[in-house]
Amino acid sequence: MPAVPSCIIEPLREEFLAQLPPRTDTHPLGCHNPRIPDHVVFDKLIRVLVCGTSYERAADATCSATTLRRRRDEWITHGMGQALHHAVLNAYDRLIGLDLEHLCADGCQTKAPSGGECAGRSPVDRGKQGLKRSQLTDGYGIPLITHPAPANIRDHTLLPATLDGYDDLATALGPLPEHPALSLDAGYDYRWVHEHLAERGISARIVPRGARVPIHTGGRWVVERTNAWMNDFGKLARCTERRRACVEFYLCLASAIITVRSLIRRARYLYRWDTRPCSPRLR
Repeated sequence: MPAVPSCIIEPLREEFLAQLPPRTDTHPLGCHNPRIPDHVVFDKLIRVLVCGTSYERAADATCSATTLRRRRDEWITHGMGQALHHAVLNAYDRLIGLDLEHLCADGCQTKAPSGGECAGRSPVDRGKQGLKRSQLTDGYGIPLITHPAPANIRDHTLLPATLDGYDDLATALGPLPEHPALSLDAGYDYRWVHEHLAERGISARIVPRGARVPIHTGGRWVVERTNAWMNDFGKLARCTERRRACVEFYLCLASAIITVRSLIRRARYLYRWDTRPCSPRLR
């Protein structure tokens, strides 16, 4: 049984394999062991992401744990995670349309028991190692940028790096809105945050500190929902990767899965195709 429904994994796999650069065999004798097919490794890495299992548990007779790690590092070198995420965002923007006029951002803390480059002492988990994700979404909750950092870094200090990643989306999505609105919670209510957003031409909608405001005010609930979607992936809820590049690779895969799932759900009401799911609920 696949880790995600076939209607999601198949287009992701097809797009991922289509973007892989051509590989040339450099072995002088050409007598090394046959290369494991890329689609087999991709499916197993998706299982590692969704279930949060170790590479040893995901390995079987068709693919070893060493091959999973080696192929993962090879794809990270080629930037395949970000390329897949950008391709999925581009498809969503063409078929449904990204709401880039209204953005939302927030931080989310998870466990990182193995430590690493993106881990730090968690202030909400008795000082254990934790990971923080600075999440930026569109007005519907589609993940645009996910910036990992140690858990002991405050949310508002990660906002500039998150917005820098948003500016880079122009190469994949085309021109971005000049003056979008950004909804933030009270953790971002600092003077320098207001000044920084004003310099970028972003209209800030920040909840004042000390004010009791419902979460749906300003549309902030969509980023909370996206954080919950991200935490459904076992690898992200309890991250055991130590290198930042590996964490970012899995974050891109998770964002691509969430985007494709939302695309299929919303496309059911606009389009008709032969393999259209009978129910909008996809697991």
